[in-house]
Amino acid sequence: MRLPAVPLAALLAAALLASAGCASLAQKSVADNLGRAVANQDDPATVRAGAPAFLLLLDGLLEGDPENVDLLLASARLNGAYAGIFVDDRERGLRLAQKAHGQAKKAVCLARKALCEAADGPLDGFKAALAKTGASDVPLLYVVGTTWVGVIQQQAGWEQVAELPKVEAVLERVVALDEGYDHGQAHVYLGALKSLVPPALGGQPEKGRAHFERAMVLSEGRNLTAKVEYARRYARLVFDRPLHDRLLNEVVAAPAQAPGLTLANTLAQTQARELLASAPQHFPE
Repeated sequence: MRLPAVPLAALLAAALLASAGCASLAQKSVADNLGRAVANQDDPATVRAGAPAFLLLLDGLLEGDPENVDLLLASARLNGAYAGIFVDDRERGLRLAQKAHGQAKKAVCLARKALCEAADGPLDGFKAALAKTGASDVPLLYVVGTTWVGVIQQQAGWEQVAELPKVEAVLERVVALDEGYDHGQAHVYLGALKSLVPPALGGQPEKGRAHFERAMVLSEGRNLTAKVEYARRYARLVFDRPLHDRLLNEVVAAPAQAPGLTLANTLAQTQARELLASAPQHFPE
């Protein structure tokens, strides 16, 4: 069983911003400005070429400080985002995704030991541990959840699919604590996960639709990835061609430039055009 890809485009810009925050105080201004410049970049090819340098930089920083939670999370976000957006080779993508999730899990074990210990146990115990997390844990939970999705996306065997309830529990906790985090992107992930299969096979696409629409509200329509995934995951699943085409045409017509979202939106517009072009093959006349 192969899971559909889930939204990862916005993570790369966020990851680069996060890595910028790891600089020393003397370098912080320059690093922050660089992170913002990347997030607002409208040329994905430039980012594709430059991102590996950040990966190596973070690896080097972690060599000297391997238990730095902030560095682990920054590296996890960047490795996971890069694998999901720019890596076409499945073996390499899986290797980077597993590295990302391993770093995220290490960060959890360093910062929240009880949650770490519950992660491999029963779902109820894991949810109980999640319930004890607070608003300050949102960045940690978000990276764990999204990198977990990245591994499942790259290698969707039955064992990985069986982990989906725990992944959903993590993302639902993020939404409960701060649903606007990262432009409402946790809602986009949940929308995609709820729309994996039709209701007859256990899917919950109407719940997925609600998540997509909430993400659009939270970002005031600026997060174009939310509309693309709404069309890709929900509209195609329920064969709603008018909704599908309306959402994607809105994405194509919208300005890509938005603070912290320009790179993700530029990628979303490319995906929207591809989905519109393939629509006649998906929707029967």
